[in-house]
Amino acid sequence: MKSDPATFAAPLRALGGALRSSEPVRAVPAPSAAALLLEEAADLLVVNLDFGAALRTCERAWQGLAEEPAGASLEVKCSLCVVGIQALAEMDRWREVLSWVLQYYQAPEKLPPKVLELCVLLYSKMQEPGAVLDGVRAWLQDPDNQGLPEYRSLAELHLQRVLLPLGLLSEAEELVVGSAAFSEKQRLDALQAVSAARQQQTHGHSGSEETRTLNQEGSSSHKFLSLLTLLRHLWDSAVSHFFSLPFSKSLLAALLLCLLVLRFDPASPRSLPFLYKLAQIFQRIREAMSPPLCQLPIQH
Repeated sequence: MKSDPATFAAPLRALGGALRSSEPVRAVPAPSAAALLLEEAADLLVVNLDFGAALRTCERAWQGLAEEPAGASLEVKCSLCVVGIQALAEMDRWREVLSWVLQYYQAPEKLPPKVLELCVLLYSKMQEPGAVLDGVRAWLQDPDNQGLPEYRSLAELHLQRVLLPLGLLSEAEELVVGSAAFSEKQRLDALQAVSAARQQQTHGHSGSEETRTLNQEGSSSHKFLSLLTLLRHLWDSAVSHFFSLPFSKSLLAALLLCLLVLRFDPASPRSLPFLYKLAQIFQRIREAMSPPLCQLPIQH
């Protein structure tokens, strides 16, 4: 990314028109070492596609900036962060972006708005907006940032890309209502977005609850039917064994089975077949124990 000579000439023309021959030519300040390294890093990133070398060049430039006054070369610092963020993203090291920029700015509320915006866009695109939640929150709450012209756009970005996707709707409402950066129309539009997200969240929760309830009911019904089938097999086995026992033991076993069924909710319609079979057993036992009329002894 080589510099265009017209770019350096533009600020001179803006100072008061074309230079007259009688006026001395103003010398253009020589770019600092950090600015030269920035240009080199941009070339490595865009032209050579050497992302690792571009990142290392940015870090060398930052080491040189550490010796300069804190307020010097603010644009160079911001541009170095932009190139470094892009290089990390190209190398699929995007998770390191926030920690990488914070090692130079120490605190998230000190980040330049452009750098913070790139971080939000990157982590949001990678579906991890929670990684920048605390950082953007601290930046928006800092009094020194609330008067910046970029404050409103960052607040909207935080609302749309971080708070709403994370479901932090109450915090989103507090941000919109409590911030003076929003106009009345912008505040209304933002609150409508929050309301729509809340409705969607409510419907999603109700739908998931219904699905969970149906699954639980289906599982319970399946287990209940399996238990009934098992008891039916046990019942059939017991009935077939009744008639090989003496009458008193058969009657006792039948009574025990009756108690088992009664404890198993006899009021349930599913218990009716069992009770009906129990009644049949007693009927068959009584018929088996009663001799036919023709076999009764005739008393004279």
